[in-house]
Amino acid sequence: MSARPLNGRRALVTGASRGIGRAIAERLAAEGAHVGLVARGAESLGEVAAAIEAAGGAASVHAADITDAAGSAAAVAAFLDVHGGVDLLVNNAGGNVRTTAAETPLSLWEDLIRLGLTAPFHWASLCAPSMRAAGFGRIVNIGSVAGMTALPTGAAYASAKAGLSQLTKNLAREWGGDGVTVNLIAPWYVRTPLTEPVLSDPDFMETVLACTPTGRIGTPEEVAAAVAFLCGAEAGWLNGTSIPLDGGFSGASFYP
Repeated sequence: MSARPLNGRRALVTGASRGIGRAIAERLAAEGAHVGLVARGAESLGEVAAAIEAAGGAASVHAADITDAAGSAAAVAAFLDVHGGVDLLVNNAGGNVRTTAAETPLSLWEDLIRLGLTAPFHWASLCAPSMRAAGFGRIVNIGSVAGMTALPTGAAYASAKAGLSQLTKNLAREWGGDGVTVNLIAPWYVRTPLTEPVLSDPDFMETVLACTPTGRIGTPEEVAAAVAFLCGAEAGWLNGTSIPLDGGFSGASFYP
């Protein structure tokens, strides 16, 4: 197998400025893809692009709020104008507010659904025409085990991720015949800037580890490796599936 199995592929990664998104962007670039980095902050994206290029990869910055329809369309159009198409899309950007359902105002519910479900649908819709015309495409959605089981808080986030899993199936069915696969990876806790506030609490970390059979949390690089596999040629018959990446948490189905 080639040391750069994604050589020549054109990728867009949302939420690429930090954490899991950055790790995904760096992994795809290391495997040969030109990676379009998407997030709201151009400066932070520029730092990621510089790191990728210093490592011998290729990246470009496309600052956009993925929940803004016009801005998203403009960002994808700009990428297509330069590169002529898009082969890989990773819908990674997301966010969670750990409130109970009773404490969740409708405005927050709508914001989280827009971010976690509507935006990935829109970005897939923007990229799919190029993929379908070329007869090849890989869309990888980053979900969560929260969309597969009921955790104590975060009903809006969980509902968005559950919807994203179903969207994955529907798009896979619609576009699979055109050479476009759509899959989802559902991580459990991974240490990132977004999860650091809760994982830095020793009692909370103890609880997480107690219900994770491997006895540890994941790393952004492990998520990136799974994404890279799904983007490659060898994953061509894997379509419409949601893969828990969780150290066995969802199999154990135990949350104290």
